Amino acid sequence: MIKTFVLDTNVLLHNADSIFGFADNTIVLPMAVMEELDRFKSRHDELGRNARQVIRSLDGLRATGSLKDGAPTPGGGRLRILLEEDVCDGIALDERVTDNRILRLAYALHRKGDNVIFVSKDINARLKADALGIPAEDFESQKVNIEELYSGYSEITVTGSLIDAFFKNKTLQADELRFRPNEFVLMKDQRNERRTALGRMLRQGVITHLSNRYDNIWNIQARNKEQRLALELLMDPDVHIVTIVGQAGTGKTLLALAAGLQATLQHRRYDRILVSRPVIPMGKDIGYLPGAKEEKLAPWMQPIYDNLMYLLRDSGSDKSGRRRKSKETARDRAERLLSENVIVLEALTYIRGRNIPGQYVIIDEAQNLTPHEVKTVISRAGENTKMVLTGDPWQIDNPYLDASSNGLIYAAERLKDHPIHGHVTLKNSVRSALAAVAAERL
Repeated sequence: MIKTFVLDTNVLLHNADSIFGFADNTIVLPMAVMEELDRFKSRHDELGRNARQVIRSLDGLRATGSLKDGAPTPGGGRLRILLEEDVCDGIALDERVTDNRILRLAYALHRKGDNVIFVSKDINARLKADALGIPAEDFESQKVNIEELYSGYSEITVTGSLIDAFFKNKTLQADELRFRPNEFVLMKDQRNERRTALGRMLRQGVITHLSNRYDNIWNIQARNKEQRLALELLMDPDVHIVTIVGQAGTGKTLLALAAGLQATLQHRRYDRILVSRPVIPMGKDIGYLPGAKEEKLAPWMQPIYDNLMYLLRDSGSDKSGRRRKSKETARDRAERLLSENVIVLEALTYIRGRNIPGQYVIIDEAQNLTPHEVKTVISRAGENTKMVLTGDPWQIDNPYLDASSNGLIYAAERLKDHPIHGHVTLKNSVRSALAAVAAERL
């Protein structure tokens, strides 16, 4: 017989996948549980993460059926959200909550017979509306289908003669091939798939070879094809904005910093490197931090500092390629560059309203920014400034964003057809074997 499981909030906060663990039975979530999830969703710890994951999972189920009557679960059961009074004469919602007062009005109009559609960016509010029988929608104008995100890279099958012409002439005039500006193209011989050629679309109909000047950047080399493509975009002065998407350990921040150091210190293209990231902690916030701005920013910028220490661990090579020996440590070099303002670590709070000319700007963890915030940051760029946005859209700590609505994905999608933009999706973790397993399996 079908069983009915009524779940308490602590079950969901302990295991966010628990709503899928009851096979073909019925799961009931009281509205009181939804209220508690609403209170937990803004926390920056494990409980908050689980609350947000449960809410997103419920939002996904909402597309398959009404949560009021019971939405089907992958295991063959049904999941319902019930009011204590099951929406009889009154609505059992706490009127001290502003969202509830809005929902009561929407519900009253719905009961009156109006064709009401509740629109909100708050997923939990949409879930509560659905439980009241009110059609609810997200504000869709800035959402991107993450499954169809532009990768910046395509594979095509061509004739062997086309590949021969590409290697001979260094460029390929192929008007029949339609790709986006700065999109990378892997051409495979139709008779021998192992015979390939990799190029980049500079302008419509013209594919060119990758530059051999970018094979080694700041004494690091790409460990896979996607990293090499990223370096091509990061080092090209004609590409003014680069978006890089990838999971933890794929090398997003390291590549961006290495290219910034090379372009600023060796090529002298930019006056300085400006690095910023949203101040959003992982886990419980450590609270007030004493000291000057630099001291307050230190904990949030530590990942940037770690990458700098790695890149500055030696003093480079002389003209013959031999390592130069120096008594200056990596920490000394990093602190010297910071003290000389060659590298500036800045909170995004201080970027609003600024004009930033002649700088190599890296916005790390950009997936935690809204589309509006990303627009604000990019519009700060002055003459001869390059913007690099990096992030992992599957690791978001902002309670009102998801993989499809964050500013990084939005920018990559909206700018993909512009010739000053380039995009790469990094696929493989190179940090360590352990990090690769964690990104794939956990």
